[in-house]
Amino acid sequence: MTVAVVDHDALARGDDVERAVSRVPAGGGVAVYRGWMLSSRRYAGFADVLATRDVALRTTAEQYRRAHELPGWYPALAAVTPRSVWTVGTDRADFDSARSAFGRGPAVLRDHVKSMKHYWAEAAFVPDVADGDAAWKVASRLRELRDDDFAGGFVLREFESFTGSEVRSWWRDGRCVLVGPHPDTPYDRPSTQVDPDTIAPMVAALALPFVTVDLVARADGVWRVVEVGDGQVSDRPTSIAATEFVAAL
Repeated sequence: MTVAVVDHDALARGDDVERAVSRVPAGGGVAVYRGWMLSSRRYAGFADVLATRDVALRTTAEQYRRAHELPGWYPALAAVTPRSVWTVGTDRADFDSARSAFGRGPAVLRDHVKSMKHYWAEAAFVPDVADGDAAWKVASRLRELRDDDFAGGFVLREFESFTGSEVRSWWRDGRCVLVGPHPDTPYDRPSTQVDPDTIAPMVAALALPFVTVDLVARADGVWRVVEVGDGQVSDRPTSIAATEFVAAL
């Protein structure tokens, strides 16, 4: 493989994208990005400037957004993931409309890309969505903590009790090529084995070239999808050798 380094910080800022990709050979054909997360908007700019060098990202900007942001992947996987509603804005009226659609009960709050689960009580968990003021306090704190990284809008996910460690599965063109622990817990193994075939038709329906699907067992033993991500920016757990990872892909 031909490998070229890009300047991620410059890509993330969006202030000098041409310089950021200056070491990518022109006329390089199809390329796969492997690096830190980019916003959907910055990834689109990355793809555009590469195109001027006759280099095409195998994952298009539209495909990246669908994998990277929950509203893009949720419809295909709604049957196997917590019920979710979301906003496309960040003001109180948008949030209250989403709360009304959700109804009552506990929920986990996030934006279109990420939660702040390490700030569980103050910026992630909503004990009862029907309590508007309390829910908005959590939403406001999430917005504050995510700051410039806040993506899209608010997402309310129905709270489900999970047990054990998360599993990360890797999918290429709708086919599962690798299953392993989540990067946050690289040496933890779940008590029961996940069967990727149960979600294979749903992942294939996404029609995305390279994604990860994170799963965890619910308290009743049913495996649930907790996250989908673009495979290019998904971390590899340290317990999986790089050679094994590359061979699978």
